[in-house]
Amino acid sequence: MAKARGDFTDVLIRRKLISSDQLVEADGMASRDGIKLQDALVKLNYLAGAEVMSAVAEHFGVEFVDLTEMEIPKSVIELVPESVARENVVLPLSLEGNQLKIITADPTNYETIQKLQFILNKDVIPVLAVQDQIQEAINRNYGQTETESVDSMLVEFTDTAIEFTQTESVSSLAMADESDAPVVKLCNLVIQEAITLRASDIHIEPFADRVRVRYRIDGVLVERDAAPRRLLAPLLSRLKIMGSIDISEKRRPQDGRIKMTVHGKHFDLRVSLLPSVHGQSAVMRILDRGNIQVNIRDLGFSEEDYMRFLQIIKRPNGIFLVTGPTGSGKTTTLYSALNELNRPDRKIITAEDPVEYYLPGINQVEVRHNIGLDFARIIRSMLRQAPNIILVGEIRDKETAEIAVQASLTGHLVFSTLHTNDAPSAVTRLADIGVPPFLIASSVIAIMAQRLVRVNCVKCKEPYTPPPTEIRAASIQPDAIAKGTFMKGRGCNHCRQTGFRGRQGIFEMMRMNSVIRELTFAQAPAQEIRRKGRAGGMKSLLEDGIMKALRGTTTLDEVLSTCHSDIIAATEV
Repeated sequence: MAKARGDFTDVLIRRKLISSDQLVEADGMASRDGIKLQDALVKLNYLAGAEVMSAVAEHFGVEFVDLTEMEIPKSVIELVPESVARENVVLPLSLEGNQLKIITADPTNYETIQKLQFILNKDVIPVLAVQDQIQEAINRNYGQTETESVDSMLVEFTDTAIEFTQTESVSSLAMADESDAPVVKLCNLVIQEAITLRASDIHIEPFADRVRVRYRIDGVLVERDAAPRRLLAPLLSRLKIMGSIDISEKRRPQDGRIKMTVHGKHFDLRVSLLPSVHGQSAVMRILDRGNIQVNIRDLGFSEEDYMRFLQIIKRPNGIFLVTGPTGSGKTTTLYSALNELNRPDRKIITAEDPVEYYLPGINQVEVRHNIGLDFARIIRSMLRQAPNIILVGEIRDKETAEIAVQASLTGHLVFSTLHTNDAPSAVTRLADIGVPPFLIASSVIAIMAQRLVRVNCVKCKEPYTPPPTEIRAASIQPDAIAKGTFMKGRGCNHCRQTGFRGRQGIFEMMRMNSVIRELTFAQAPAQEIRRKGRAGGMKSLLEDGIMKALRGTTTLDEVLSTCHSDIIAATEV
């Protein structure tokens, strides 16, 4: 086996994917932690799982496949029973004559291959893939989550005669072992399923006769299950224990944080509990640490806006504001900018409420209102730390805004967010807060509004013609329609029959030029500022969305539903 490991790493070194020093470090970790060498390489972030498995496949002379964009015919899936696929973590790929290609993560597991040949009565040819991808493909193709479905767990609860009282649940769950308590397994399965479905939030909402569980997937809430009412107390108690929240308090709003590892990836869950008429309602925001590594290119900028964005974030000083409602991707955009600027010769400090993602190499400070540590106080202290770049999570009041302005005027680059519908409104919003117009005009370098729209599924999208009402609502000219290609997903297993998979930003970027600065100083209304911004080349959110719809990235209906307020604004200009 040692020789095989050496040969497998020789492939990686020959491909110049790792150095000898990195290999020695990974080998040491593998020996110390009792894990495989390929797992150590991935854990150290030297290689992606697909790169390691590709090298293993080359060494053993077998085929390697990437399952992320692969759809296996149902007729092939049916050749292997679900129980066999789950027990052995394998998946059928294709059948040619009597030869069945089986996807596995371990080419040396000859015992499993022989067992499959006996069970299936076919010649089994192993094909390699990353284990996490195999597990996800099993869940996708067989329609259940790992180990057992949430549905089956709910049936187990519904059929049992055990009644959970609030007192019993608190005492028993605090003492229970994870392997014994069904409610522990149910909580874990709900979280695992939400992560598998790419959900951003989990909503657990109590009503008079049931507990509703919903996932927010690509910005849209999807109802998952209606659990029996008596599950509310044990479910909430378990979540509170996981999040280090006081389980005896039920009358006040509560917050906590859960750290979990699912499929080998680390997730943070931000828990919020709110008392309602029928009991406490819980929402868990799922924070995937991998999401913060988004490249600026992947945010969805047009080429023109991409170049503008890079120019803005590389300015030495000034304020750059990103605006939009909650959940519009403002944090991801600003973190992408920080990742681009994060270098050893720059000092970056952030003030956030709360810190959502932990960024290596960046000093992050969390707002704590209970001890008087608010944005204004943090920013004052920040300036004594001699930073180059400052991120203020949100400008909420006059004091925070004025200190941020002063920081920008004394040679710092300041990033922050505002809750406004469009870019021009941010100018009037700052004035409403109480910032003097001359300070706004001299400190703000650019304002960018953004929204998120769902992206057409790459597997099943096909050309379509939007209805005339949508064409009229968007005011699209016939020549633009002739040049564009409208696309829409018909629905498949890859997108779970929705026609969409993933989201992308649409943007409205307004750079402060001399004309807009004069209007700001004169306290002109937002519509006048918008008019001059459009004259200077600013595309509205609606226009950027229509461009993406004409390119087939998203649908016109999705753009109109996201930018409905901009339709009126566009007609007024």
